Amino acid sequence: MVTSAGEDARFQWASDQSLLVYFGQEITLQAHQQVRKLLRLLELEPVAGIRNLHPAYCSLLVKFNGLRLRHDEVEAILRRYLERLEGIKLPRPRRVEIPVCYGGEFGPDLAEVCAIHGLTPAQVVELHASTEYLVYFLGFVPGFAYLGELPEALVTPRLVVPRRSVPAGSVGIAGNQTGVYPFATPGGWRLIGRTPVAMFRVEREGFSLLAIGDRVRFAPISAERFGKLEKEWA
Repeated sequence: MVTSAGEDARFQWASDQSLLVYFGQEITLQAHQQVRKLLRLLELEPVAGIRNLHPAYCSLLVKFNGLRLRHDEVEAILRRYLERLEGIKLPRPRRVEIPVCYGGEFGPDLAEVCAIHGLTPAQVVELHASTEYLVYFLGFVPGFAYLGELPEALVTPRLVVPRRSVPAGSVGIAGNQTGVYPFATPGGWRLIGRTPVAMFRVEREGFSLLAIGDRVRFAPISAERFGKLEKEWA
């Protein structure tokens, strides 16, 4: 039996002025596509009283004006939108390559990742750079894209004790995810490299280098190349 997106979706109050729409509980491409389609439809046809939309792996957080709408009214509106998702076409994904200098001062956790998995640094770099990652969503800080999924051989738990400060541009892994820190910030992901590319700029259209639905590959570079590119991006 074929079910519609509305039948598959689950709604949950998140606050007195927000509602979560879940498409399952697991990170899957199907759930991601449903999140993107609902997000796109709401962006193309905004609902008066809905203020903000925040996508995640398998859910969309909908924030609304509590003086204009009630939770049941928002849910009813969203259910009508869900009935139309099959007809929504998503734009062709952009493909973005991000240069990364792995190991050394740029990747202080690379040796530990190698030890955990019984791999050499070259093998870790090859695995990480050989995969095309999907931008599931942006969050944590502006410009931070949650990328998945890591090769199974690189799935690694995050640090037990987070760092007080992670340098901007650091490339980290945690669980089956990878990502790039756009700013110097506390963080608990294991750092295996760093990119000289600015992930977030206020003068850039859209601000963030990456957007939901983009496909990303990492390209290994030398420390010398890192220095040259860093000057270009300064």
